[in-house]
Amino acid sequence: MRVTALIENETSDGCDQLKSEHGLSLHVEVAGLRVLFDTGSSGAFVDNAAHLGIDLSKVDIAVLSHQHYDHGGGLSRFFEINPSTPVYLRDSPVDDRYFKALAVFKHPIGLDRTIVDRFPDRFRRVEASSEVAPGVWLLTNISMLHPRPKGNRRLFVEAGGALEPDPFDHELVMVVLEDDGMVIFSGCSHSGILNMVDTALAHFPETPIKAVFGGFHLIGLPLFNTMAASRPEVQAIAGEMMDRVDGTVFTGHCTGKKAYSVLAGVMGDRLRPFSTGAAIEV
Repeated sequence: MRVTALIENETSDGCDQLKSEHGLSLHVEVAGLRVLFDTGSSGAFVDNAAHLGIDLSKVDIAVLSHQHYDHGGGLSRFFEINPSTPVYLRDSPVDDRYFKALAVFKHPIGLDRTIVDRFPDRFRRVEASSEVAPGVWLLTNISMLHPRPKGNRRLFVEAGGALEPDPFDHELVMVVLEDDGMVIFSGCSHSGILNMVDTALAHFPETPIKAVFGGFHLIGLPLFNTMAASRPEVQAIAGEMMDRVDGTVFTGHCTGKKAYSVLAGVMGDRLRPFSTGAAIEV
């Protein structure tokens, strides 16, 4: 399996020709199958793919991890160059979603609601955990055993004209199975990365986890590089991940630099950053 970061918050060394943004888009090649996981905030991932020699017109399936702009903002651009590939997303209303902080700051962060109306035939709604391509599973019944990220307290959905805490019933986790284990993909882990990993383990018991890719939403206020959780809480997550994951954890995006440093203090070389242009063989 080869996983390439088409867009991330930071750019890898030696990839100055590539664009970065607050967003996530991964290209996964496995057993002749090409999977696009998220599309970043804009169409920049398409330009990066071209620089990297990846033909997005040949993507077999696309997956949307959840309904935030920094993961689905590039859908329109993708549809321009790929006229037929289906996009899988969890079966949940496409509602208005917001980031709200400091009592007065309110910013829309949801998916463009018109995208589904304009391209209704491109979307496949996932109602229950299912295999959408050989070895590619989308899991929706995410465990609630562990606490969700505290950063979620600033994330809302509009319902009946009022803002309510987002329940993240639009989030899913992707698992790719190979003969020697599984690889777990999460967009932002709003449901909690430990819950998402445990969900994968429950579906595929006794299957080793070769790698985990994604953001963990441990950042507090991005402008100030704060953590939403305490240092002991982040250290505890790192320890639990060490217990569950046999291979390497690759993270960036909404994990945050400060939280990454705390995780790395526990996980050492079992944790690696993942930035635009990086390509990993798993």
